[in-house]
Amino acid sequence: MSLFEQINQDIKTAMLAKEKEKLEALRAIKAAFLIAKTEKGEDQLSAEKEISVIQKLVKQREDSAVIYQQNNRPELAEKEQIEATYIKAYLPKQLSREEIEEVIKNIISSVGASGMKDMGKVMGVASKELAGKADGKTISEIVKQLLA
Repeated sequence: MSLFEQINQDIKTAMLAKEKEKLEALRAIKAAFLIAKTEKGEDQLSAEKEISVIQKLVKQREDSAVIYQQNNRPELAEKEQIEATYIKAYLPKQLSREEIEEVIKNIISSVGASGMKDMGKVMGVASKELAGKADGKTISEIVKQLLA
């Protein structure tokens, strides 16, 4: 079962259980998938594309929550955080910082990177290898730390 089909199934379940916040989050995912499909003119999204769409949605929710907190709107921030939690459930298990460091060390040695000038090479490989398993910002921080 594809992630899109899983989302549709979960929407039905959330409707029957009358879970309003979960339903809103699931509908946002479905809408984003449909938009991504029509942009590319494809019938089916690849698993990588589905994960990148979900990561984008989580990041949007988290960024919005921070902005709402800064503008003294805790009720809206809480709503965004709840939605982000429901959406995160569809991402693969996130790696710990130590696991990410280990993968990046292997990438650095395989690419033969020796300094900050090679950051682009390392980031390109690391972003593909860790897609969906780690945040891009975290990957970037670790690469900078290890190449410095």
